[in-house]
Amino acid sequence: MTVTKNVLAVVPPHVGGRGAGAALASVFPGQARVTVVEATDEDPAALREAHVIITGLGPVTAEHIAAAPELQLIQCASHGFDYVDLDAARARGLPVCNIGSSGAEQQNVAEQTFALMLALAKQLVPAHTALVDADWALPRLQRSITELSGKTLGIVGLGHIGEEVARRAVAFDMRIVYAGRERVGAEREARLGGARHVGLDELLRTADYVTLHAPLTEATRHLLDADRLALLKPTAFVINTARGALIDQDALADALEKGALAGAGIDVFDPEPPTSALRLLRAPNVVLSPHVAGVTRETLVRIALAAVQNAADFVAGETPRDLVS
Repeated sequence: MTVTKNVLAVVPPHVGGRGAGAALASVFPGQARVTVVEATDEDPAALREAHVIITGLGPVTAEHIAAAPELQLIQCASHGFDYVDLDAARARGLPVCNIGSSGAEQQNVAEQTFALMLALAKQLVPAHTALVDADWALPRLQRSITELSGKTLGIVGLGHIGEEVARRAVAFDMRIVYAGRERVGAEREARLGGARHVGLDELLRTADYVTLHAPLTEATRHLLDADRLALLKPTAFVINTARGALIDQDALADALEKGALAGAGIDVFDPEPPTSALRLLRAPNVVLSPHVAGVTRETLVRIALAAVQNAADFVAGETPRDLVS
């Protein structure tokens, strides 16, 4: 006999809201009853009865977990999982999963990383703005336009996404250094153009471009603080397509305003969406995008299918993949 499971799909407005949630619900197998909400506690009855929560960047707090006595699984529709209270889930013995092994986001995050790097290297934003204002800016901009070829790319976190970035860097004839808890192995390093494993501080002192692909945890929050940003060369660029809180945003704005860094490409913020008080909105030589690195038409389909498949497998009695807690 098939047992129907109650699934609460949480999709906040800033990542698509009810429309995206309805699309996600439509691909769920028939043995699930899916309720779509834009906030985890929007429908207290649905939360109370939920066996599974699928969340697309919607916070799942200790209070939410306590209010869901039937809960058996929390499935994040993303690589990140920092918006789930892992301690509260662990105390309840609840598995928390992401979509890490699915590859759903890695192609576009890698492409967005290079889009930001190229925009900074080629000064695309100031060039466009100048032309719109009838300013032929070539004499002024040519002093700061650079090439990626021959530069050193520092990758913080050489996981699925970091490796996709590294593969593209090889095609651009960049040297690669990476930092992380473990070395990935000589064979994999060789495939990535002879990538070298170094400590984070050495990476920051060495790299011409630093790109972040680490998860947000208490250990990595403000990983790039004022002291670490000060290690970077004044000609270096910082790229963040992972999580906003990996960088101390005020410290980054300070470095850019003082000319201690050449520029930054930022796709993620803390909080999201950012407020008008965010100094990076007015900092010099930044390229900003509204957390679009994982949201192409193709990516959204892959994310939904990966999250739903893992949750559906769990509902069917199988062991879920990509456990993060």
